[in-house]
Amino acid sequence: MKIVLAPDSFKESMTASQAVAALREGVESVLPDAECIGVPMADGGEGTVDAVVDALGGERITVEVSDPLGRPVPATYGYVADRRLAVVEMASASGLELVAPAERDILRASTFGVGQLIISALDHGAAELLIGIGGSATNDGGVGMLTALGASFTDAEGATLPPGGAALARLQHIDVSGVDPRLADTHIRIASDVTAPLLGTGGASVVFGPQKGAGAEDVEVLEAALTRLVAVTGTAFGHARPDRPGAGAAGGLGFGLMEFLAAECVPGVELIAQTVGLQQSLNGADWVFTGEGSVDAQTMLGKTPFGVARAAALTGARVVIFAGRVAADADVLLANGVAKLVAITEPGTPLDQALRDGPAALTRAAAAVCRTL
Repeated sequence: MKIVLAPDSFKESMTASQAVAALREGVESVLPDAECIGVPMADGGEGTVDAVVDALGGERITVEVSDPLGRPVPATYGYVADRRLAVVEMASASGLELVAPAERDILRASTFGVGQLIISALDHGAAELLIGIGGSATNDGGVGMLTALGASFTDAEGATLPPGGAALARLQHIDVSGVDPRLADTHIRIASDVTAPLLGTGGASVVFGPQKGAGAEDVEVLEAALTRLVAVTGTAFGHARPDRPGAGAAGGLGFGLMEFLAAECVPGVELIAQTVGLQQSLNGADWVFTGEGSVDAQTMLGKTPFGVARAAALTGARVVIFAGRVAADADVLLANGVAKLVAITEPGTPLDQALRDGPAALTRAAAAVCRTL
């Protein structure tokens, strides 16, 4: 029997690799002769660096960058030398969790630190970048990142704009002549499950701004500022496509990456699966064990367990999803190619205990499932 172990991280409890190890222990305790293939997974959000580095045998590189408010902060990215592949989580440099709720200022939050990570990756020899863009604190259209890469954004008097999305309302000129020339030969792919455009009622400012602390007036300011960015970009380069799916991801970082750096936006779980070779590992598999901290009906909207289930369907393998919490509406997954949903935590367990006992609980749950196979 061949079983592929392809979980995401269980947030605050275990990484994807630790989840693989816990599943493996459970399987081997019941089915010692089973062939177990571990493929740590992610969907472009938290855990993407760990999943790819662990799957491909890369290294973690930590550098000091600017956080969303310009303060120094250590940030880690992954590098796989034999593929010249760098894996960046934008949230490690420009994420919402880096700023305390009382300090959040979406009008001046910047993606400058993301650009610093990219420069470091290029210095290490990267020719390919995989950038996960979930969890941002920013709404600057990627201008901070582009500034770190050498671009210039100035007002009518030629003064460099200060950091943050609000300042883009005064944008008059864009100069990309100073952008690091190595980027012209760098293949950039964005891992994101956000398909929002940059502007409008479904765009970056209106939909995601309030989640980052923007009030109603802030949203209007940011929408007008990004509209100005689009107008000046179109004038400067003859094209600006704010309606492309993913342009509104991470406060418009998707727009900056696609419009200025020719990046390709790909659903996160599909991109990670392709990068770590999930489909090849699934060949000949009888069962696939996947999971993450919580599953519900929204899991079908680009989350790892459903992405793994879709990949497994191509090979005929049956899928079990494990989770700390299985919501009632998660039953919809059973009608979409999933054989079993397994909650690893007993109802009523205190959260801190559930997080602490997660690996052991996952091992026990995997063993229990294997006894029924």
